[in-house]
Amino acid sequence: MTVMRIHALQAGARAWLPAALTLLAFATASALSIASLSAILPPSLWWHALHSPDPHDIQQIIAHDSWLPRLVVSWLCGALLGLAGTVFQQVLRNPLAEPMTLGVSAGAQLALTLATLWAPALLGDMQPWVALAGATISAALVFALSWRSQLAPVTVAVAGLVVTLYCGSIGVALQLFYAPYLRGLFIWGGGSLVQQDWHTVTMLGARLAIGGALAFALLKPMTLFGLDDANAHSLGLSLRRMRLAALALAVVLSAAVVSAVGVIGFVGLAAPALASMAGARRLSQRLWAAPLCGALLLWLTDQAVQQMSGLMGDLIPTGAATALAGAPLMLMLLARMRRASPLPVTRDDGFPAHPVSRVTMRWRFVAIALLCVATLAIALDFGRGAHGWHFSGLEEWSRVAIWRAPRAVAALAAGAMLAVAGALMQRVTGNPLASPEVLGVSAGAALGLIVVVVGMGDAGPATRLAATTLGALSALLAILWFSSRSRFAPDRVLLAGIAIGALFQAVVAVAIASGGEHATTLLQWLAGSTYTITPRDAALTLGIGVLLCALTPLCNRWLQILPLGDASAQAIGVQTGRARLVLLGLIALLTAAATLSVGPLSFVGLTAPHFARLAGARRPLHQAMLAAPIGALTILVADWLGRVLLMPRELPAGLVATLIGAPYLLWLLAKRR
Repeated sequence: MTVMRIHALQAGARAWLPAALTLLAFATASALSIASLSAILPPSLWWHALHSPDPHDIQQIIAHDSWLPRLVVSWLCGALLGLAGTVFQQVLRNPLAEPMTLGVSAGAQLALTLATLWAPALLGDMQPWVALAGATISAALVFALSWRSQLAPVTVAVAGLVVTLYCGSIGVALQLFYAPYLRGLFIWGGGSLVQQDWHTVTMLGARLAIGGALAFALLKPMTLFGLDDANAHSLGLSLRRMRLAALALAVVLSAAVVSAVGVIGFVGLAAPALASMAGARRLSQRLWAAPLCGALLLWLTDQAVQQMSGLMGDLIPTGAATALAGAPLMLMLLARMRRASPLPVTRDDGFPAHPVSRVTMRWRFVAIALLCVATLAIALDFGRGAHGWHFSGLEEWSRVAIWRAPRAVAALAAGAMLAVAGALMQRVTGNPLASPEVLGVSAGAALGLIVVVVGMGDAGPATRLAATTLGALSALLAILWFSSRSRFAPDRVLLAGIAIGALFQAVVAVAIASGGEHATTLLQWLAGSTYTITPRDAALTLGIGVLLCALTPLCNRWLQILPLGDASAQAIGVQTGRARLVLLGLIALLTAAATLSVGPLSFVGLTAPHFARLAGARRPLHQAMLAAPIGALTILVADWLGRVLLMPRELPAGLVATLIGAPYLLWLLAKRR
């Protein structure tokens, strides 16, 4: 009887806890709203100001046309995102699906950015349609990439991550070129809820009413999507037609929010999860509970942001603040998820069936290394000037080499380190899609540097290296801790990395949108700029790269034994815990040193090991040895192209490498089943 009472008390506590937390959130949001309104008007004028404000009283106008619309917009946007997230998760059978992780928000924001620059006339009444077009294209690309895998959760998530990063890279490039025109758009794109009238409220209210009605009209077919495709088809459901209809509805709802207030991160993920925790098990219950949870969550977040940013200020975009809370929630959901089906790895992937000989590998390494040397010579001597393309004479070369050589050397070293780090990660995790960029390790390194730059200003090279190394190692440990329960299954490692990367994007949005003297510097560095590389920085990067790459062969035995499993490795005498820690530390150092030079995004850590395998490098050491010059060559060419193609303007090396590498990753995803 005692055990039964204990279980009953525990069940009662689980039932009451969500209700208590909901009441607490509602009370907190209400109190913060009252406090913000009290700072504008005395309570005696509230009723009159909110209904019929005095046109001669500026404070009453602010309360009626700015404070109250912003409050209602937070409710409507939260409800729309909660509804869209519920539809995405139900149709895709993916508890981590939402507009931000599926690339929908990034596509809509990129479309608005392009329209701002080259078709500003469309930003009037056509703005929602521009956002919808961008969201639809990006969503179609994500679903096309994952269609052969039958929209498997992990494949959809990775495709959404790549599309988001690709759209973000293009947006960063445009931001660097057209900063005066896009500064306000960048802050707004972080999810700004500031309002000046009731137009947005009317638009979003109509979208919510129509979208809610259509969602309940699709209730029966969406309920059947909870079954597997075979059972749903046997019940007479037209899978493709109904799936496309439901996904189109969710895309339209998401695009409406982006066109109105920018990107609001993770509300579409959190709201359905909170609704389920509150007891909404059936889809019909979640379709109304999730919008309510989303409205409450965004309301609470926005009121807290207003208190932190200053009255009616928007130094911290609300969308970025929701992502700061949403990424840890994604990790919590990941820890609670049942073991998902592992990411299938196609055996017939186009790689040679048998490894080539050591002699052949050495000759291929020498050939690529010589190609790097030749490319370095061209990058230092061949360029574009006032008289067009030309090779520099001795006199001219002596003047320009002091600027070109440090950048080229740093690019070479950074590319080699990222390539080796990617090869090590793919071997340690057993995941062919692992890389410092995809798994968020570069994001962790960037977080460490952002904290140092914002908190300490102009820190020295040793401090920056220590901060980025600590950030990269922290990200690695967090990813592996959250995936340890699934024995480091590739799908779980990937999803944990996506969450870490999303947290990084939120912190970046807050750091840059808040302005200050460091915002422009951070933006250029995040794009992978080598503009500010000095001879000292280049020498330091090259020295660290040579040292760390030279340490890699010492780990060859571990790299060959660890994939056999802990039991087999320990039977041979390998202390797996120590071996993994040493390898993780080496990966963190490689990533941190490279990130300092070319930023957190390049995809070289993913593509270079794959090209090495295409060249026949199947053994761990051979793959790392061949990937190093391939990665060095990639970043060197990217830096040279970014410097000369748009002369006198320049594209950062990391950004060019991203624009080159992302299509390869998209192709890699598209060919996998």
